[in-house]
Amino acid sequence: MSQSINLYKQLANHKLFNKSVIFGLKRIKQALNLLGHPERKLKNVISVIGESGKFSTLFTLKSFIEANNQKVTAHISPSLRDISERFYMGNKYLTHSEIKKTIKQIEKLNIPLTVFECLTLVYVINASKINADYNIQETGALWRLDSNNINDFPKIQICTNINKQHLNFLKRKTLDEVIKEDVGFLSNFTNIYIGKQSPYVLRKIKMQLKNNTSKIIYPSSWKLIKKGKQYYYQDRKFKIKLNTKNVHSKGMFENVCLAIKVALDLNIDKRTIQKALPLLSFEGRFQYLSKGKIKNKLNRNEIIMIDGAHAIADARNLAKYLKNIKIPKYGIWAMTKNKDPDLFIKKLKGAFKKIVTMPIENEFNSVSANELYKVAVKNKLLVEKSNNFTEALKKISSKEKKLIVCFGSLYNCGNILNKN
Repeated sequence: MSQSINLYKQLANHKLFNKSVIFGLKRIKQALNLLGHPERKLKNVISVIGESGKFSTLFTLKSFIEANNQKVTAHISPSLRDISERFYMGNKYLTHSEIKKTIKQIEKLNIPLTVFECLTLVYVINASKINADYNIQETGALWRLDSNNINDFPKIQICTNINKQHLNFLKRKTLDEVIKEDVGFLSNFTNIYIGKQSPYVLRKIKMQLKNNTSKIIYPSSWKLIKKGKQYYYQDRKFKIKLNTKNVHSKGMFENVCLAIKVALDLNIDKRTIQKALPLLSFEGRFQYLSKGKIKNKLNRNEIIMIDGAHAIADARNLAKYLKNIKIPKYGIWAMTKNKDPDLFIKKLKGAFKKIVTMPIENEFNSVSANELYKVAVKNKLLVEKSNNFTEALKKISSKEKKLIVCFGSLYNCGNILNKN
C-alpha cells in the first residue's frame, strides 16, 4: 500500500507531469510517436466511455471474455486500493517495479504530460507487449480529448450512461456539451453500443450520431426485465437469468445487460455468460463488507456497505436501492471537490436516518467535512461531522439494527477497503 501511495506522490510532485486535468491529444500522440506507436500493436481495442457505469460494464465484459478462455488487458480509472489495479495484463496486474520502470522510460521522452496521460502510456506500453485477444480502455472523463482516444480503428466503442457528472470540465456547463464530447467524436469505422439513457439524452445521442457510418446498437436492442425478485436479460434471441448475488441495484443490472449484449455479439456463448454471472463482484460498488477488521468492530445487528456513488445519477440509483431496505439506514459521506455535493445529496433526501460527513484520507482534492456538513444542514438533513472514518463510525455504531452506507467517493471506498 505504501508503495502505491509513494508512486502517486512521485507522479504528483514530478516536474514533468502535471496533476491537473488538462485535456488534449497533442502531448500523448507526440509521446506515442517517439515510442514507435505501441498503440498500433493493440488488437481489438474496446473503448468504454460515459459518466456512470464504465467500470461495472468493463469488468463484466472482461469476465465474459476470460470465461471464454480468451486473453484481455484493461486500463481502469480510478484505482481503488492500489495504483496497480489500473493496469490489468491478461492474468495479472502490473507490479510496482514494472510501473516504476515504465515511468522512467516515459521520463526519457522529456515531454510534459498530465499524470493521467502518463498512466495511460504505462498501460499502452505494457499492453503492447502482450498478444491479448482484446484490449479494453476506460476513459477518464469525456471522450474527445481523453488520452485513451488514440486508436484509429477500435473494434468497439461502448457508451455507458451519460449525465451531468463532468460539467465542471466544460465551458458552458450543459448536458448537451457532455453528450457532444462523449458521442459526437466516436469513430466512423467501429461498432458503437449505447447503454441505458434518459429519453432526453438518448434523443440527443441519436442526433449526434445521425451521420456516423459505424454500426450503432441502441439500448432498444435488449432489455432488463424483472419477474418477482429476479432480473433477466432479454433480446430477440436470448433470455438470460441474471444470477448475480453480488449485484444489487437496477442501474448495475443495466450495465451487466449492456456487457451481455456486447459479449453475445462477440460470439461468446450464452452458457459461458451464465457460468460467469454468479462470479461477478464489483469492488466499491454496492459492496457489503461481510468480514474484516471494520466488520469485526461493529455490533452483531449492524451491516455495512460501501458505494462509490458520486454523480447525481449514481445518487438516484442508490436512493432507489435503499428504498427497499426496511431497516434504519445511516450514511457516512465523503466527496472530492470536482463534484456537486448539493445536487448530489438532494437525491438522497429521506434515505438516511442520519449522515456523518468526513474528509478523504490522503486526498488533496477532498471536500472538508465541514463543507459537506453545511450542505447537509442546508438540505435539512440530520447530520454530524467527523475528522476521519474511525470517528464517523463511532458516531453511528450502536446496538440498533441498521445498515451503514459509506458513499460519495470511490477514493474513500478504497481507503475503507484498505482499513478492512
